[in-house]
Amino acid sequence: MRPVNLIPAQERHGSQSPLRTGPLPYIVLGALVALLAGMALLVVTNNQISERKSGIVTLKREDATAQKRAERLGSYVQLAQLRQERTETVSSLADSRFDWERVMRELSKVLPADVWLTTLDASASGGSGEASTSGMRGSIAGPALEIGGCAKGQKGVAGLVTALKEIDGVTRVGVESSAISSEGSGVEASGGGGEEGGEGGDCRTRQFIAQFQMVVAFDAAPVPAVGGEPAVEATAVAPEGSEEVSEESPEG
Repeated sequence: MRPVNLIPAQERHGSQSPLRTGPLPYIVLGALVALLAGMALLVVTNNQISERKSGIVTLKREDATAQKRAERLGSYVQLAQLRQERTETVSSLADSRFDWERVMRELSKVLPADVWLTTLDASASGGSGEASTSGMRGSIAGPALEIGGCAKGQKGVAGLVTALKEIDGVTRVGVESSAISSEGSGVEASGGGGEEGGEGGDCRTRQFIAQFQMVVAFDAAPVPAVGGEPAVEATAVAPEGSEEVSEESPEG
């Protein structure tokens, strides 16, 4: 037989008793759980905002410190730039400086015994505005020597040209004029024309003595800076009127 519970429903206990309170407690419990989750999320969000605000404050403080340090080091940067500019200026001046003392010392060593000088002019550049006794000097951009004097005959002049080429830095020697006195004809020209004697006067005291004017060029030397422009290397330009010295002229 199938058992039948004869106890009224309101008096039953255990799992078989009917629900008296309804779904309200579950709704309240769900609301409390949702409220707790929202409060936890709000707390976490506030903590993240506070941390990021603190990070922003720290970054601003570090940025201010870095700017102050950069301002303190700015003078050192300017000093370094000034030092570099002065170093470049000194290097430029050193490169454009020509060692005339060395040239004169070597000239005194290579000057032949049968040659004596009456004029000697040294200039750093052709366009420097310095007085020039030779028209050939203007065609030479770099340093050059203008030499005038006398020698024993044209062979002595030719020997001087050869000797001058032994000076360190000399690229070419141009003879503007070389004239020798001859009996009956006064002066016999050999080479280009030019004023007899130049600034030093006529030094031909004998008929076999040749008077010369020549230019010694240092084309490889840098041209000194002008108007703040950097020094540039001189360009070799063949002087007009330059002629070879004949060694066959009589010596007397």
